[in-house]
Amino acid sequence: MDFSFLHQVPFSGGGLYIDWVYSGLKWTLLVSILSWIIAFSVGSVMGVLRTSPVSWLNKPATLYVEIFRNIPLLVQMFIWYFVLPEIVPKSAGDWLKTQMPMPEFCNAVLCLGIYTAARVAEQVRSGIQSIPKGQTVAALAMGLTLPQAYRHVLLPMAYRIIIPPLTTEFLTIFKNSSIALTIGVLELTAQARQISEYTFHTFEIFTIATAIYALVTLSITFSMRWLENKIRIPGYISEGKH
Repeated sequence: MDFSFLHQVPFSGGGLYIDWVYSGLKWTLLVSILSWIIAFSVGSVMGVLRTSPVSWLNKPATLYVEIFRNIPLLVQMFIWYFVLPEIVPKSAGDWLKTQMPMPEFCNAVLCLGIYTAARVAEQVRSGIQSIPKGQTVAALAMGLTLPQAYRHVLLPMAYRIIIPPLTTEFLTIFKNSSIALTIGVLELTAQARQISEYTFHTFEIFTIATAIYALVTLSITFSMRWLENKIRIPGYISEGKH
């Protein structure tokens, strides 16, 4: 394999091909990290509401999860970018289409974040429900309100329990960021396709892209495994150990 093309200048200019790879990785990481902030924040709120005994809080959260979790991500991406500007008031639609800074990037972040939030909500819900009910009863008996019990007892335990599935969700959002190319975000996969079309080194450039995806995901996996071991709750079984 010949990777010398990475240090060549494209016909269109704009630095070297390797600069395109770095740029694609940068946008992939930005989309993934910002989407994860949205997903974790919104998903945590929805996960808590899903376990609420108050039906008018529980039912809207359940509806949110069922809608966004069951519509394909690609369809949602197109709805955010192509459909939403046409169905909102004209002034808002014009802003979304022509005035919003980096509309492709912003829509990709919002779409990935809102979509993944529905999945995170289910992880948070399952984490809370896996905690023995005696924990909640004891917290309330000590004089804590229900919101305080969630904040000081249930959520700190639930988050530590669900570190493995949350890691999976972040890896999923990192890999799903490649779908952003369909609305024009030049992330890693889009840059690899562009370099392939310019240089015809398809095998080499996609080997590089694959290696980068693998390196990032493995780094995240091992980092979160270390974190899981550091904050593991005594008495809970994890990875077959007591």
